[in-house]
Amino acid sequence: MNEMKKKALINIDYTNDFVAADGALTCGEPGQKIEQRIVQITEEFVNNQDFVVFAVDLHKAGDTLHPETKLFPPHNIEGTAGRQLYGTLQGVYEAAKDSGHVYWMDKTRYSAFAGTDLELQLRARGIAELHLVGVCTDICVLHTAVDAYNKGFDLVIHEDAVASFDAEGHVWALRHFKGSLGAKVV
Repeated sequence: MNEMKKKALINIDYTNDFVAADGALTCGEPGQKIEQRIVQITEEFVNNQDFVVFAVDLHKAGDTLHPETKLFPPHNIEGTAGRQLYGTLQGVYEAAKDSGHVYWMDKTRYSAFAGTDLELQLRARGIAELHLVGVCTDICVLHTAVDAYNKGFDLVIHEDAVASFDAEGHVWALRHFKGSLGAKVV
């Protein structure tokens, strides 16, 4: 008998600062176009009582030591509206956050695994398969996928639920997920 693998959804950085038209570091229209698909996938995982992780970038105001300070303008600052989930996804999170299957996780690096307890949370639940959605395909989604691959997780990337401000980077990352990380791109 073929037992189903336990799976989790990692919802990466789908915040106002990364997606809204006036976001501090927005990927703009490409990110806005995937809102309904991200919401749909998230609701499916919530309704199936699968583990759903909201891995959300966190920065402190005035932090000069963070490596991103030299690369990007201030974004996802603690306590700001820019750090809230974009659009209707915020409501999905609010409705499900006390279900026991939803986990909000602050992250301070591109990868959701870097400096967090994500791997412990996944291993404790016996999860083998990770589904990734969010932004940006070629930055935080990519770095999370590489770490997941190196830790032995099976990967599923939802092509219609990832986006980037860099169209070429987006296409390259999708190819990399499949060709170099053995991910299933759906």
